[in-house]
Amino acid sequence: MEDKNVIISLQGVTQVFDKFTAVDNFNLDITKGEFVTLLGPSGCGKTTTLRMIAGFDKPSEGKILLNGEDITNVPPYKRPINTVFQRYALFPHLNVYDNIAFGLKLQKIPVQVTNRKGVTKTKMKHLSSEEIYKKVSHALKIVDLEELENRDISTLSGGQQQRVAIARAIVNEPEILLLDEPLGALDLKLRKEMQLELKEMHRKLGITFIYVTHDQEEALTMSDTIVVMKAGEIQQVGTPTEIYNNPVNAYVANFVGESNIYNATFTSESQVRFLGHIFDVDVKGEKNAKVDVTIRPENITTKRVKEDTPSDALIGKVDSKVFKGTHFEYVLMVGKSEVVVQNNKQYNVGDLVTIEFDTSDIHVMKKDVTTNIYPEAWINKANEVMISEHPFECDITQLLEGSHVDEDDYLVGPDGKKYDLKDADVIAEVGLDQIEIIEDETEDMLIGYVVDTVYKGDHYQLMIRSELEEDFIVDTEYLYSDDDAVGIQIDKKNIKLTLKGDISRYEVEE
Repeated sequence: MEDKNVIISLQGVTQVFDKFTAVDNFNLDITKGEFVTLLGPSGCGKTTTLRMIAGFDKPSEGKILLNGEDITNVPPYKRPINTVFQRYALFPHLNVYDNIAFGLKLQKIPVQVTNRKGVTKTKMKHLSSEEIYKKVSHALKIVDLEELENRDISTLSGGQQQRVAIARAIVNEPEILLLDEPLGALDLKLRKEMQLELKEMHRKLGITFIYVTHDQEEALTMSDTIVVMKAGEIQQVGTPTEIYNNPVNAYVANFVGESNIYNATFTSESQVRFLGHIFDVDVKGEKNAKVDVTIRPENITTKRVKEDTPSDALIGKVDSKVFKGTHFEYVLMVGKSEVVVQNNKQYNVGDLVTIEFDTSDIHVMKKDVTTNIYPEAWINKANEVMISEHPFECDITQLLEGSHVDEDDYLVGPDGKKYDLKDADVIAEVGLDQIEIIEDETEDMLIGYVVDTVYKGDHYQLMIRSELEEDFIVDTEYLYSDDDAVGIQIDKKNIKLTLKGDISRYEVEE
């Protein structure tokens, strides 16, 4: 049985442009009066989804229902839906009143007319001037522009023009209002003010708002429900609180709010290992299961290291300090890992501090292992990448397009600038089938021990752990026993590198 409160339902909606899938199997129900935000980076399919709801684009697959009726093939002008675009598309030759009234002057409504013979017929007639004035005045009141109805559009500020565009969209009394990044052209202060005003307009109107943005703050501030998108697919649907406090994966955690995200491994049913330490968690998992964990910067407490600081404490070194107005943001280094902390304490760069957080503040997320990712890798003086403190040959030219390595081992960019990448922090990625297991290990190899084996139907997936507790997931056709010692070898062409930070910090001054 269909929910009568659902006003718009997207069922299996897919949009393909020239073999490129912009939206993939999109399923979402939106209730009447709800403020829903489609949140995601550029190119994730959020505007394409909005255009399909509006009727500007027709889905390649799936259907769109409005109040239970299929409107997939209904043209835009027959849908009770209006859109506010990022570029307001106001008429520069018309004043505020006439811009808002433009659609009403074209609109015809059905009226019952009885002729002399007593026969009643339905005719279409334009709205009267009085009816138009009443509707426009109401819209102006909602957007707080009652005093500006005779002003030219060119004399209005960006925020005022934005309100005119909204008034023009709501004056026709749509059931759904679509807003495609309408605040994108405004400055920061005005954008924050308009966020609150839009929320208040939504409360007054009581209609459904579907809002598109890449700005997480806008989504968290205004929404009843947030739909986080990536590459045309829904990652998570929930309230702002649910999305922020309980992200389903690392992508959502990283996109919504600031997060410390780490690769972690269950060492027991309710303990995980990351940052070189073992922590209790509130969820249960299988031993050796790989997961992501996230900790919000505001949930971390710090204290200066003193003589009586426990020897097993998690300690970080202050690497940077930025004043954010209401708090300081510190980047602490734990080995090669960064820990971002927000608080009002006073530290200096180089200070050693303890890092503490509650068990409830560690959010564990399922991890679909499709590749090995080493976020704590770095480049040594021989331009090798260090993974688990072991050197592997790599191609550093992938860090700068069009670059090469000169005879002095400097990376040289296409503009001739030189870079010394010694100690540069990088993220290294290696495919599951791109790690070679060597049974006759030698001293110059990284040695690991098999800690887990899973049969995948046509191959085995091994977890090999180094002495420094770095895990390597390997797909192989051969079966090994737990605790077998093996050598790990990786061809340089199979190591993908991503530089942390801007490459300009490594530029060599000549």
